[in-house]
Amino acid sequence: MTQSNNIPLGIALMIATTFVFAVQDGLSRHLAGEYNVLMVVMIRYWFFAAFVITIAKRRAGGIRAAAQTSQPLIQIARGLLLALEVCVMVAAFTILGLVESHAVFTCYPLLVAALSGPVLGESVGWRRWAAIGVGFIGVLIILQPGASVFDVRALIPLLAATMFAVYGLLTRYASRRDSTATSFFWTGVVGALAMTLLGMWFWEPMSARDWLWMGCLCITGVTGHWLLIRCYEVAEASAVQPFAYLQLAFVAVIGISVFGETISTNVAIGCLIIVAAGLFTFWRERLQR
Repeated sequence: MTQSNNIPLGIALMIATTFVFAVQDGLSRHLAGEYNVLMVVMIRYWFFAAFVITIAKRRAGGIRAAAQTSQPLIQIARGLLLALEVCVMVAAFTILGLVESHAVFTCYPLLVAALSGPVLGESVGWRRWAAIGVGFIGVLIILQPGASVFDVRALIPLLAATMFAVYGLLTRYASRRDSTATSFFWTGVVGALAMTLLGMWFWEPMSARDWLWMGCLCITGVTGHWLLIRCYEVAEASAVQPFAYLQLAFVAVIGISVFGETISTNVAIGCLIIVAAGLFTFWRERLQR
């Protein structure tokens, strides 16, 4: 599909994406608090795999074209890494809570920027560092170095952030020779196979009510990924990516209202700075256009 550059529509889709993913995280926390994390992620991946296979069938060449790659080891590593990262992050939700887990996890773009030079040989310019730095200031205000968020449990979402950053770098590396459709296909299928091998040993009976929540989790997962695909189809990633930080704000609302988590003044101020950085980026984009 030829990419357009409808920035307002792209931003609206990104905001919708972050909201859906925040709801997904809330559902994941509830289910992982009641059942084994591996089982919850396994069922979620079954629906995700069905989604990517359906998408592949509708594209030119079908599943065979989507699965064709000259670097299967990289694609398998990507799929495995993302599946394990999801497990680690969902576990963090139950141990540390939604708000603090996401507050720590938000540092992953910094890890991507720091590693993109030595790993991919990319040039990181001052503008990119400035944009990341403004967001990082908001993150620092949220985390308050030395405060309670930096206990041993904070290493769990930090591990997830590191894994997700490496996954992002591997995705960039794979994109040099494989299409987005191919990487997307391998991500879903490899993750589903891996989680089935792990999760099948931890199956637990689930109540009818929680099966309903599980169905909502799977629907939000598929919907979120579809919205994200559409977002990047209609607008440049550089214009919409800052608005991905809004997921932290949505997660905070869910964590407080549903799970009784607390949010301090520094978290609210940090969220405002991150959102303001995204809005400033959009304003600068409008001026340049």
